[in-house]
Amino acid sequence: MSPGLTTRAPAKVNLTLHVLGRRHDGYHVLESLVVFAGVADRLHLQPGGGLSLSVAGPKAAAAGPDDDNLVLRAARALAERRPGLTLGAFTLTKNLPAAAGIGGGSSDAAGALRLLARLNGLAIDHPDVVAAARATGADVPVCLDPRARMMRGIGDEIGPPVPLPPLFAVLANPGVAVPTPEVFRRLGLAKGGSTGSAAHPDAGGIADAVRLVETLGATRNDLEPPARAAAPEIGAALGRLAEQPGCRLARMSGSGATVFGIYDDCRAASRAARVVSRAEPGWWVKATVLR
Repeated sequence: MSPGLTTRAPAKVNLTLHVLGRRHDGYHVLESLVVFAGVADRLHLQPGGGLSLSVAGPKAAAAGPDDDNLVLRAARALAERRPGLTLGAFTLTKNLPAAAGIGGGSSDAAGALRLLARLNGLAIDHPDVVAAARATGADVPVCLDPRARMMRGIGDEIGPPVPLPPLFAVLANPGVAVPTPEVFRRLGLAKGGSTGSAAHPDAGGIADAVRLVETLGATRNDLEPPARAAAPEIGAALGRLAEQPGCRLARMSGSGATVFGIYDDCRAASRAARVVSRAEPGWWVKATVLR
């Protein structure tokens, strides 16, 4: 038996998330600088036979029913577009919390498409692979090639990779569920409405981490206030990260409830993660690098 194929499905972190408006069909128009963390799920594909999925790992219980997992949805979406596609058995090791604002399920789906593309000799930017990603979920396309980049529109406009310095960070999730539709409802933007937000500052080509964090300070996550109103635990998590020595920026990712803190160096980030983990043993807390 062949050893099969394996890929990492890293956490997606929205360093910024500006809501520009809301279309008449109800979709919100966004602008977001997306990076990827060192912490990740792991996905293995054993080629041959029918399509299947098994889920294991510390966060497997929160991943939902296997037959409705985004890994299978993505694989089916590609198979619909590529008759005769070679499939196989997926094994997902779930390390990331689900429905947490860090795109765990979307990154898993993108990982499945990467493995199937590799197995079937398709480029990751093949039109069928991209179309399958878009059909699976709004965040899946940006996760196909997990590198820092701008994401715009409703997640369908993916910019080229943006060279950024590594950022030493801590991710923390206080273990509360914050449904994304509820966060957008609390945002209260009417269909066809616009926020009139200023243009997103250009972060591309900033090689110095200090300057990058200064630039990020002029940005925001527009979903953070409504998410904090829905789940005050998010504010508590932000406070925990912000009060640790060396924290230069604390912000929520996506629609929550995961928050991140950016620190001076890896030692400060590791120390902060240890302190927060001891203070909040029920939280998911990880020191990592964002790229």
